[in-house]
Amino acid sequence: MNTKKIFSVFSIAVISALVSVIAYSYFVKPEPRIIEVPGEQTPAARYASLPAEPAGEYPDFTQAAENSVHAVVHVKTVSTQTQSYSGSPLFDFFFGPGNPMPRQQQPVMGSGSGVIITTDGYIVTNNHVIDNATNIEVTLNDNRTYKAVIVGTDPSTDISLLKIDAEDLPYMRYGNSDNLKIGEWVLAVGNPFNLTSTVTAGIVSAKSRSINILANERGTLGIESFIQTDAAVNPGNSGGALVNTKGELIGINTAIASQTGSYSGYSFAVPVSIVSKVVADLMEFGKVQRGILGINIRNVDSQLSEELDLSVSQGVYVANVIEASGAEEAGIEKGDVIVSVNNEEVKKVSELQEKISRFRPGDKVNVTALRNGKKKDFSVTLRNIYGSTDVVKADKSLSILGATFEEVSNEDKARLRISNGIKVSKLENGKLREAGIQEGYIITKANRVPIDSTEDLRKVVEMVEEGLFLTGIYPNGQVAYYAINLDR
Repeated sequence: MNTKKIFSVFSIAVISALVSVIAYSYFVKPEPRIIEVPGEQTPAARYASLPAEPAGEYPDFTQAAENSVHAVVHVKTVSTQTQSYSGSPLFDFFFGPGNPMPRQQQPVMGSGSGVIITTDGYIVTNNHVIDNATNIEVTLNDNRTYKAVIVGTDPSTDISLLKIDAEDLPYMRYGNSDNLKIGEWVLAVGNPFNLTSTVTAGIVSAKSRSINILANERGTLGIESFIQTDAAVNPGNSGGALVNTKGELIGINTAIASQTGSYSGYSFAVPVSIVSKVVADLMEFGKVQRGILGINIRNVDSQLSEELDLSVSQGVYVANVIEASGAEEAGIEKGDVIVSVNNEEVKKVSELQEKISRFRPGDKVNVTALRNGKKKDFSVTLRNIYGSTDVVKADKSLSILGATFEEVSNEDKARLRISNGIKVSKLENGKLREAGIQEGYIITKANRVPIDSTEDLRKVVEMVEEGLFLTGIYPNGQVAYYAINLDR
């Protein structure tokens, strides 16, 4: 009986509760409460170009910048420019109307950057930074200032080596430019617009880039295999450092692609693989020891491949083999396509030039080429520009003059009524420029000795202890005499 009562009471309570809930919901109708829980939604598909995981934070450049900024210097130069004018009645009376009369101009100031590479003051920079300079001043990051002297220059790579008299300097270690990968982060350190110790960042955009700036502007055989980056580089950065994230030197900033003269997207650096070889040669010999294969070459492209029915669309085509060269001796022939050097792939001319530029005359390199679609290996002994394997030493006796000479053509000799002479084809920092001599001057006598070659001039200079007296003539017929003090 008690069990029945308890069950009845429980049933009545449950039914009452249900009726109450139903009545409340029917008459009151409360607003629904919506709770939003944030969560990641995984898309059903991804773009193929996106990484599978987030890229994360940018790399930290602070240590690389700290390691490099103290080894980059500000290079200031002073040079003189000469102009000519005519219109002087007295000058016209003696030399004829319209002939130019030389005039000395005010000093011209220039600036750039440089990189300390040894503790005792060797500094690498661009040749165009110090070209034609009569005075070079180097300012360190701590504002110490030194006079610099030129150890040697190499217009073909636009690299020069300077020396200051200092010790215990911060310096930058060489990195490995061969290991650089496209997309890798790099820093450009220099002094753009005279803003010292400036650091910018970017990535490697391309490698082995040739932009034809050295051959066109320098009038020399340009060796171009630039590292292309999008790190901001402006006038004044030339000669500065391109640095990897470890703070190692991987290139010397040299040029920018610009329509305005300021940075507009791309900059170019000489890779350290070339820089280190040039610097080593200049330190040891005072002149770059350049090994030459002895061939004329061009890039293989789809048009050339189709025209000559080649089996490849990239590589270096041998257009001609120079007689008695290392290439001819090794058996390389016209029509061969070079595809590797020392088992390292070569796809274009700039890559071949960069790899060969690391060697000296007398070194042997293994060249692999395609001939009739089949690979052939050649062991080539590189030679110097004179066709031998000897070391080419700097001309110490004539280097003090600071000039490059060339033969005088028979036509010029007949026109100027001279029977001998050598022409000053280019002036650099040296005694001739200090004396006021201009490019184009033809030296006919030195200390009354007839001069018809650089060897003649060298013999005279070697015998002179102090004074050198030059007799010569300019292309316009003006006879000029110069007294030069050779006291070092």
